[in-house]
Amino acid sequence: MIRWIVTDLDGTLVGRDLAMVPASRDALLRFRAAGGEVVVATGRMEDSARRYYEELDLEGPAILYNGARTVDLVTGAVLRSRVLPEAAWKTLLGLFDELPSGAYPVAFCRGEALAVHDVPELRDFARRDGITLRDPGDWTALPPGEITKCMLIGDPLPELAVAGTVTVRSEATYLEVLPEGATKGSALRDLAAARGVPLEHVAAVGDNPNDLDMIRTAGVGVAVGDGHPEVRAAADVVAAACADGAVADVVKLALKANGWV
Repeated sequence: MIRWIVTDLDGTLVGRDLAMVPASRDALLRFRAAGGEVVVATGRMEDSARRYYEELDLEGPAILYNGARTVDLVTGAVLRSRVLPEAAWKTLLGLFDELPSGAYPVAFCRGEALAVHDVPELRDFARRDGITLRDPGDWTALPPGEITKCMLIGDPLPELAVAGTVTVRSEATYLEVLPEGATKGSALRDLAAARGVPLEHVAAVGDNPNDLDMIRTAGVGVAVGDGHPEVRAAADVVAAACADGAVADVVKLALKANGWV
């Protein structure tokens, strides 16, 4: 039985037009009406994920910041939180001045997105995610023990190895620096345990390397058909392309497994 469907947003449920693929959205609504639960797992922050959460009329927690935070978007309660170690943040600050031309940092702190550069790459990111980037004036003004994650946006992106962190690519031009142990998969394990849902009763679907731990954690791991080759190779099932209703395929699988058809 599949009680939960856990879905990534961009490139999985959400298409290039930044809207949910209609077939996938409608299928998730059918799954919920039949008695299943839908969990969003995304790299996005609260303000960025909320519009999709509300369109699906969800009431449960959302896995955000690629697993660094799990939040009840109805009440705003933070159910799980990981932050970058202070030493890691200080190391990153030292690296910011050495970034290649065309790579720009964004930090996430206390539910805000912050950047000191006003460049097209970051304006496009803010538009795409539906958020506002605030300029802190100086990176050292941020509280070092409260940084949820850091992103580097642009091209080329450097390879980073900072103690106490993990890095994932959520898009070709996005490199995310997360607290060590903060993944969508670890957040899913904790959330499922807290809710008493066995992982074998969970199906998870994603398209990029930041989804790998999640699809390996779930009882049924599903890759989007036009997703990253590494994700497709790791999945139990390869669904249709995002635009062709990848998440709708997961719902069909779940409804059949549950005898809800």
